[in-house]
Amino acid sequence: MIVGKVVGSVVATRKNERLIGNKFMIVEPLSQMKGSFHQIVAIDNVGAGIGEYVLVALGSAARIGCDTEAAPVDAAIVGIVDDGAGLRLE
Repeated sequence: MIVGKVVGSVVATRKNERLIGNKFMIVEPLSQMKGSFHQIVAIDNVGAGIGEYVLVALGSAARIGCDTEAAPVDAAIVGIVDDGAGLRLE
């Protein structure tokens, strides 16, 4: 799981039928959690908004975390950060 900031959204009118009804957000991982990612697209079912810091599950945990086991999802926003004690929120 990583922490990142929501920096935008993605609208896709044509998509896999298992993704219909889902919202997609662009998340920029915090610098200390970037790894090889500069930005990722994550499915959002917690109602995150642009500018908020969020918890993002990756891989199979993302599908389980947002109850989409049969959907092509590899990143999901599973929480909104209230307090980042110990993190450098930038």
